[in-house]
Amino acid sequence: MLHIVFNESEVALMQQVLELEEDLAGEVWQIKDDFAVGPIQAIYEPEGYQQRRDWWKTLLENSPYAEQADLVDDKLTVHNLKKKLEEEPELEVWIWMGQNQHDVSGYYWLMPQLREFQGRIMVLYMNNLPFINEKGNIFYPSWLHEIRPSEFRKARKLARPITLSEFEVDPDEWKKLCDENALVRILEGGKKIVSRDETFFDDELLKNVTGEWQKSWRVLSNTLNRMKIKTGDVFIMWRMKQLVQEGKIEVLGDINKGWKEFDVRRPGAPKTETANAAEEQAG
Repeated sequence: MLHIVFNESEVALMQQVLELEEDLAGEVWQIKDDFAVGPIQAIYEPEGYQQRRDWWKTLLENSPYAEQADLVDDKLTVHNLKKKLEEEPELEVWIWMGQNQHDVSGYYWLMPQLREFQGRIMVLYMNNLPFINEKGNIFYPSWLHEIRPSEFRKARKLARPITLSEFEVDPDEWKKLCDENALVRILEGGKKIVSRDETFFDDELLKNVTGEWQKSWRVLSNTLNRMKIKTGDVFIMWRMKQLVQEGKIEVLGDINKGWKEFDVRRPGAPKTETANAAEEQAG
């Protein structure tokens, strides 16, 4: 058995689950890209794939992840996955999805490439499934990492083969999204992903920019913690820099350096305070 997840934190989580559920024992592989953001036109063609890699390279420049840009090769992961399925006729692949646009977009990208193995590709979608948290309260998780390892006994019951009908219909949904080629995709419900403009998260970001100077990474952290529809830190930082260039955010320092090298605030605030002094005072 081989388990597919879409978040790095969930690799370790799934390994804990497999220790508790011995009959699920197998390997855990991750699809690393976030297909809920960025260009996806002609994503399976060399030019479309390269366009996406170039876009990510631009966003990752001067980020804490700059050196990891070349480590994400999901095409190779799928190649190795198909090879393994061919070599091991009894192997099943279980695709685990939380109810969020990141996981569902990853599913849409992955599943058309596995059509020839229909019947051996299982999906487990935590869609409106109640779980119990550490305090004993019922909640509906959006992400797999919100679920305690011991609670996955309930989740495993959702495992079912991706149907032939889904292998016909879901790729059409994904092709429509690829043709729209928006830079943001969100989950509206079920498996319905819709395209949104690159500015979709801007209001959430601007809520956390005040009239006082703040370190950019602090605004980034506050935005990520408070936003209801989640996206990654790299995308939000890119939008922050775009808003600086558009004059919607005022900057002190160089946005072309590291994430910790500049401060931000709302435009038009008094210019008397110094960013560093304010930051030191804030602790």
